[in-house]
Amino acid sequence: MVHFVGAGPGDPDLITVKGLRLLREADVVIFAGSLVNIELMRNCKAGAEIYDSKFMNLSEVTAVYEEAEKAGKVTVRLHTGDPSLYGAVREQMDWLMAHNIEFDVCPGVSSFSGAAAALKAEYTLPGISQTVIITRASGRTPVPEKENLRELAVHQATMVIFLSATLSEKVREELLAGGYSPDTPVAVVFRATWADEEVVRTTLDLLPEAFAGGHARRVDGHMKQALIIVGKAIDQKTDYELSKLYDRNFVTGYRGENG
Repeated sequence: MVHFVGAGPGDPDLITVKGLRLLREADVVIFAGSLVNIELMRNCKAGAEIYDSKFMNLSEVTAVYEEAEKAGKVTVRLHTGDPSLYGAVREQMDWLMAHNIEFDVCPGVSSFSGAAAALKAEYTLPGISQTVIITRASGRTPVPEKENLRELAVHQATMVIFLSATLSEKVREELLAGGYSPDTPVAVVFRATWADEEVVRTTLDLLPEAFAGGHARRVDGHMKQALIIVGKAIDQKTDYELSKLYDRNFVTGYRGENG
């Protein structure tokens, strides 16, 4: 049996109760060492086989699955955030199904939720935005033509951009070309929920400057993990409509008129 487990965005306390139980029970653990907090490995039981997938390719990962299955062992594949977002899990699931190995998925807290917490923001403010677009800039991994940032910007929704820290100038130009105004509120959340989390608030026209220098944002010259959040909903001074949910004149199945 293989359990795909979301480790959460960084803070080891943000793994789910179920995910922590599975991790503690696992005979074999493959974790994404470049992204998953190493502190979580303290929860592995004595004698557990632990593999860091940042040193492994797909065939090496699946070889571990195969050997563990032959030995009747339980494996946890520990992915950062939630496995459903940029987790490269589909190819692993397809391999497991082709080899008749059972698996399940334990969801996790995504870094886009961690970023909202860092910003103390609600992405879906009434009258401002009711849509969140989760995407990435086209780089070494391309995106479908209809999903390029310029096309998505037309919607003027809240946008959370993954895996684009080294493409900030491209992100700015594409979003401006797509219709966002230069003064659109932007936040860059570095290492959301980690101990060295950092938030930089800026505007779209100044986005690249958020990535310039700063010891807390670089390790050995390499940019740390960062999310780019775009849209009026994250502006702490934005005027928005109050929710109907708590409007005393809004009738619900639990509350009558003037309730």
